[in-house]
Amino acid sequence: MSAHDVVLIPGDGIGPEVTSAALRILEAAEAPLAFDVHQAGLAALEAGQDVLPASTIEAITHHGVALKGPCTTPVGEGFKSINVQLRQELNLFAAVRPVRNLPGVTTRFDGVDLVIIRENTEGLYSGVENQVTADVVMSMKVATQTACDRIARWGFRFATCRGRKKITVFHKANIMKLTDGLFLRCARQVHQAEYPNIEYEEVIIDAGCMKLVQDPSQFDVLLLENLYGDVVSDLCAGLVGGLGVVPGANIGEELAVFEAVHGSAPDIAGRGVANPLAVTMSSVMMLNHLAETRDDPSCREAGERIKVAYNLALADGCLTRDLGGNLVTTEFVNEVVDRIEGSSS
Repeated sequence: MSAHDVVLIPGDGIGPEVTSAALRILEAAEAPLAFDVHQAGLAALEAGQDVLPASTIEAITHHGVALKGPCTTPVGEGFKSINVQLRQELNLFAAVRPVRNLPGVTTRFDGVDLVIIRENTEGLYSGVENQVTADVVMSMKVATQTACDRIARWGFRFATCRGRKKITVFHKANIMKLTDGLFLRCARQVHQAEYPNIEYEEVIIDAGCMKLVQDPSQFDVLLLENLYGDVVSDLCAGLVGGLGVVPGANIGEELAVFEAVHGSAPDIAGRGVANPLAVTMSSVMMLNHLAETRDDPSCREAGERIKVAYNLALADGCLTRDLGGNLVTTEFVNEVVDRIEGSSS
């Protein structure tokens, strides 16, 4: 089978460094990919383009899949988040964040194996904000039955296909009775009508966060609305070593964007010390997605070679500085590539 065309968005800050590192690992694993490079964020602005160029959206729509580095989002002012814009423009309604312990990465908990599924297009991230008076601003939380029902069905289908046993909905329907109440009702109805074989529970989000940091092993798949999913997925990343060791995917009916979920880290950009593992792990998710959606087992095989190699490297103590080691970006990549090439020799 010929190579799959994939859009590459290098991103800002450390983005070009970590995506270049991931490309080297993908090449070593003989992943059947061909990259079409497009810009977004500050890199696009510096190139004289819009912050999210129409050509980038068109390329993702054409190729169906993208791998994305981190893009800078101004705090409190400036342009709207590139991540939010991409999700809304491309209707990438399901954010998926697998969180699990990695060999060689010492954390407080062992045996963490969670998947966070987040509704990705609505809630407070809908971007409906208004200056009501000189003294009052307002942000509107939007929920529709269509989107709530869609993410519930997607989440239960995902759990079933992946052999997961339990879904927990985090909510605040005791306070936000209409919006969170709708999200909860849709999940409950989908469970009862279509997936009674999956264990199901509902937990108020503040209590859920407490339970996560007490014993994350009691959870399997977490299903959340947009803002809660954003916060809780980062909390869960902290259970296993931080945002540098968790991948991310944004998936719609036809399109998908895979990304490192950490920030652009401008303070260390250009120093060659960034951890490329998150975007590398995201590229493995992308390969598995291509294997499933395009019936190409060679993608899964390449992804497995990469996963085995970085697990071996980590187990052997090959850690970047954010994980307590002393390797720079290229040194970590070399360790992973050596293990890929060693396995095929």
